[in-house]
Amino acid sequence: MIPEGELLRSRVVSELSDSLEGALDRRLDGYAVLAPRDAILFDADGVGVITFEAGVPSMAYHTETDRGGPAALADIGAGPYRLELHELDADALDLPGRTDALDVPPGMPADRLAGDAALAERTRRIAADDADADDGEPDAIVEFLDDEAAIERIRSDARQQAAARADEWGFEDAI
Repeated sequence: MIPEGELLRSRVVSELSDSLEGALDRRLDGYAVLAPRDAILFDADGVGVITFEAGVPSMAYHTETDRGGPAALADIGAGPYRLELHELDADALDLPGRTDALDVPPGMPADRLAGDAALAERTRRIAADDADADDGEPDAIVEFLDDEAAIERIRSDARQQAAARADEWGFEDAI
């Protein structure tokens, strides 16, 4: 489902705060594969996958239960975890067939898997700031749209060009 990314880190961790914070700090586009305690100790098959867009968790999926979103985080359960952190181009994370059922609120992995309320709040704040930046129009466009004189000049020029073409093509005679 997700193309293979460049492996950045592979280790067993007792808690996820540092790894989630590291992904956030480096504004990672990629994913983490988490093999929870049962997979490490009892050789179970299921792993969890959490994707990151600019360091912010965006999707979660659990391979054994085939559940996504918050339910997948519950399926991942408590640590320790075998963590593999992969970097992947952001465009590759725009998966075909992606559904809202896979989405997780930005701070939820920090809350549920790491128990780190401060990191969860920081993640939510960064996600909100990024969303505000994406929704905003570029400054040059805003400045142009605020310049009524420039817009009126463009309209006037367009009217003159239209009138000249109408004369050239004999539009008045055709009416």
